[in-house]
Amino acid sequence: MATGRTKRNKKYSRVFQVAFAQENKLKNVDLNKYMDFVKEVTSDESNMTSSMHEHMNKLEKESGVKLALLMTGAIGMASEGGEFAEIVKKCIFQGKPMDDETIFHCKRELGDIMWYWISSCRALGLEPNEVIAENVKKLEARYPGGAFDVHYSENRKEGDL
Repeated sequence: MATGRTKRNKKYSRVFQVAFAQENKLKNVDLNKYMDFVKEVTSDESNMTSSMHEHMNKLEKESGVKLALLMTGAIGMASEGGEFAEIVKKCIFQGKPMDDETIFHCKRELGDIMWYWISSCRALGLEPNEVIAENVKKLEARYPGGAFDVHYSENRKEGDL
């Protein structure tokens, strides 16, 4: 008996094939058909606020994670990380000077990133010092010689995220 997921996967596959039927080349993609494909493969939680809200309530109740705070942290880190990256981009590619003012701007954006990082730790009930300690432990295991090594960077042990 086919599960709901199996039925959806067959449906998505059919919609995908229709969207890309024309010679299977990107230049021939019908964007309206592609939009139909995207609509078909997007979860209810992404399409409907009521489904998202229901799922978030369920997740929060089951996990104890403060999802509103977690979303604030995740979106905030992405946004502030983008602002930090924008400064770096302008210095490297657009001639902005890496002067005291620019470094101060970087400092402020890094502080904003930390604000949202701490918010995420709070949401997940994690102690920030333990998060960093776990990161050190992970990197020590990844790089047994105590220094960066391309081989170990690209050939990770199972479970090394």
